[in-house]
Amino acid sequence: MKGRASNRGAATLKLRRRATNPMRDYDGLPRELRAWLAQAARPWSPVSVRRAFARTLAAKGDRAQALAELDRLEAHKVARDALALWGGSHPAALGIGIGCRRDISATKAGERVR
Repeated sequence: MKGRASNRGAATLKLRRRATNPMRDYDGLPRELRAWLAQAARPWSPVSVRRAFARTLAAKGDRAQALAELDRLEAHKVARDALALWGGSHPAALGIGIGCRRDISATKAGERVR
């Protein structure tokens, strides 16, 4: 997007046109995925969040583990962006300060997601 404002910031995100309506896709997500997406550090599409969640849920069968996998994927992407943008000495590129930071109400009482 040359010459126009963009909300992508200085991330390494690719610009894509979407064939679907992202707000309708967001509204169609389960409550826990909407909550996760609302707190995400990077701009995710509702379609990619649903796909990653479904893949992990099918493999592990546990919603809390699927949400933890989304956290892990996001931490990896943040570290990759930090490395590309600011170099290897940036704390995010080293994985410092990145991790599961969400209160996941879908877990059983007393359990922590790691």
